[in-house]
Amino acid sequence: MRALLSRSPRARDLFDIRRDLDDVFNRFLNWRLPEEEQNRAEGFIPAVETRIDKDGKRFQCHISLPGVEPKDVNIQVQGNTLSISGERSSSRETKESDYIHREISYGSFQRTIELPDGVDADKVTAEYRNGMLEITAPISSAALPRKIEVKSLPAARGASA
Repeated sequence: MRALLSRSPRARDLFDIRRDLDDVFNRFLNWRLPEEEQNRAEGFIPAVETRIDKDGKRFQCHISLPGVEPKDVNIQVQGNTLSISGERSSSRETKESDYIHREISYGSFQRTIELPDGVDADKVTAEYRNGMLEITAPISSAALPRKIEVKSLPAARGASA
């Protein structure tokens, strides 16, 4: 019985290799960097809100860019695509001992937004205020719904009612 319970060092090594391979495989499937490294790898991802105003005459886009200087923001329109890119940089030198926990991410960012039909891309404007970038553009009158009047014609002769 004793021979069945004890394992040779070689058999133990085989089981350790199998366990190590299982760990590597599981880590590969569930691969995640620690939160700080993940933020650094992803860079800064600003929140975006887009809408059409109540009258349906103006497109509005709000982008949260705290800590980003307006000079570090690049906005381009090509066709019906609006691209916003830039960089949020840290103004202080960071050392491992400067913080215990860090959730603020720095780095470059890029957001691409498809403009709704009818937006006049030649009249896009942008304003930066208190960490918020507001991009607006009018919607062309040709794209706005218009009411069509129904005309009443006189009844045809000989038609019975």
